[in-house]
Amino acid sequence: MLANLLSGDYPRSRILMVILAIIMGILAFGPFLFPGVRAFSMMGMICVFIILVASYDLMLGYTHIVSFAHTMFFGIGAYGVAMATDSWGKGFDAVLLGAAGAMVVTVVLALLLGLLSLRVKAIFFALVTLAVAFAFLSLVTQLYPITGGEDGMRVHVPRELGPAFRPLDDTLAGFSLPDAFAALLGNTSWQEVFFEVRITGRTLMYYVAFGASVLVFLFLLRVVNSPFGKVLQAIRENEFRAQALGYNTVLYRTAVVVLSALLACLAGVLFALINRYVNPENTLAFELMVFILLMCVMGGMGTLYGSVIGVTLFLLAQNYLQDLLKLLVEQLPPDSALAHLVGPERWLLWFGLLFVLSVYFFPSGVVGQLRLWAARSPRTSNTPEAVDTDEPRTQYR
Repeated sequence: MLANLLSGDYPRSRILMVILAIIMGILAFGPFLFPGVRAFSMMGMICVFIILVASYDLMLGYTHIVSFAHTMFFGIGAYGVAMATDSWGKGFDAVLLGAAGAMVVTVVLALLLGLLSLRVKAIFFALVTLAVAFAFLSLVTQLYPITGGEDGMRVHVPRELGPAFRPLDDTLAGFSLPDAFAALLGNTSWQEVFFEVRITGRTLMYYVAFGASVLVFLFLLRVVNSPFGKVLQAIRENEFRAQALGYNTVLYRTAVVVLSALLACLAGVLFALINRYVNPENTLAFELMVFILLMCVMGGMGTLYGSVIGVTLFLLAQNYLQDLLKLLVEQLPPDSALAHLVGPERWLLWFGLLFVLSVYFFPSGVVGQLRLWAARSPRTSNTPEAVDTDEPRTQYR
């Protein structure tokens, strides 16, 4: 059962398996483990970005296609829903029409970009996608009557997905993990660990995003472990040999660009419904594209599991690194040089340092390094989880 669910692609590391189980468990029961809006919003973003980063890894890690237009498709999905609900109201019909229209635009643009691989390769293709992404960003920014320009647009979500909708009259019991740790340290009482959870439309929307991220992840596992996925890996290793074997590499490259773009568009739709506000900065900015690339590299390119690890580590650092630095400053002399150095306002400096250290100690990403350690371990080298089914990835005769 598990082999079919994961398409035979096991984590191949017991440590990685435990980490993934913890992340999935927390995401599955998150509304009952973390009170407050901040943690709830972050978990929703983790679900959305797992889809976004995993779809990008399908291009970069498995096919070696470097594209900087991924955020463009993400923004198309988000703006498609925003413009549809702004014009036709906040019903499910408007959401579906906006999502469908965004998918159509995505397919057309992705086909045009994919067919560019006939003429341009490698860095030249990346530069073309970068130019297209910046042109689209400029277009969205200037079309103020339609897109709201730099001010963005509010997304009118259906009532069933909003905070006012309450499918259950009674509240459910929750167990706060942060308060539990505080109680273990003696900073709070155990009575404060338990809290009431009221199920609303936002909770339902969160579980829609969580379910979509799980289904998309399992779908991508099936894709990369199918004959189609093996051809993509062959193109990554040596495109000329793949062509010599009779594979139409242009067709495969175009197909993977379109598939990846459609999944990025889906992530944009979910982002709009969860965030309920879109603007060029949170959907189309080049900075977001850099973040996606960082998440992919940190987790491990060409693994898919790396998207889960990379997204979780990145968003945790982005949301809570400032809080940790603030706690650290409180333990230091107020006017010391070290206190100024680790100030919360310098969190980007420490975030960059953490990324450099992660690349130095995990050159193949967290997932790749954990699998390498598991393969070297005599205890796990003969277990099915430790067998690297991707090595050798493709054999030519």
